[in-house]
Amino acid sequence: MFNVDIGDLRIKNNKILLEDIKFDLGKNKVFTILGANGSGKTTLLKSLTGLLDKRFYSVSGKVIFEGKNLFELDQEELRQLRKDKIKYLFQDAINSFDHLKSFGYYFNLLVKDKTEIDSLLEYFFLPNSKELFKLYPYEVSGGMAQRINFVLTLLTHPKLLFLDEPTSGIDLAISNLFLLKLKDFVNESNNAALLVTHDLVFANKVSDKIAFLSDGKLTEFYTSEEFFKIKDYSKLEKFLNSHNQLTS
Repeated sequence: MFNVDIGDLRIKNNKILLEDIKFDLGKNKVFTILGANGSGKTTLLKSLTGLLDKRFYSVSGKVIFEGKNLFELDQEELRQLRKDKIKYLFQDAINSFDHLKSFGYYFNLLVKDKTEIDSLLEYFFLPNSKELFKLYPYEVSGGMAQRINFVLTLLTHPKLLFLDEPTSGIDLAISNLFLLKLKDFVNESNNAALLVTHDLVFANKVSDKIAFLSDGKLTEFYTSEEFFKIKDYSKLEKFLNSHNQLTS
């Protein structure tokens, strides 16, 4: 479904940030890349559909989706792809919105049945559409903006979903709602999801496959059960120590 083969990713001074990144995303699965803050998770995620500023970054290799190399598409083709088939859920959800536009502006662009919208809003304990559409991004919390962004994403019915630290700013109860809805998403119409996080607990619960990003290199993807049984923690030690978390 989605094949990544990145030779290297460099910044303007020619420093290599990531290299030899290879993986495939299959259908009906949640894939997770674990890594410490600053390991390059977000940079990797943004590189996949050309969201990095080419004035400062260069990426070699190929990313294949539906038979096309995304690195060879022009900006209009990439924008259309991100609009219709590959959606991002960014960590800084509030700043994903224009603060001068109400949430109604974004929902009305979708031309969706209000019943479907209200069903998702209710699921995530959000105000109904009549109330929510009047609100502006600066009037809600970061966690609430995250949920609204996820609802908007699900309403577009993409084929592939990228999530950057989806549990940041939300409590355990809401993260469980994210988990269940993410599982529903990948089982619908042969979809797939790739998330990057340093949240071991959420990763363990939601993931079908997990890889670890450290020192610019990505391990292979293991099943969640295999990943947390790995005895050689040399690649995970720095990450685990920095977050004071243990795995059994």
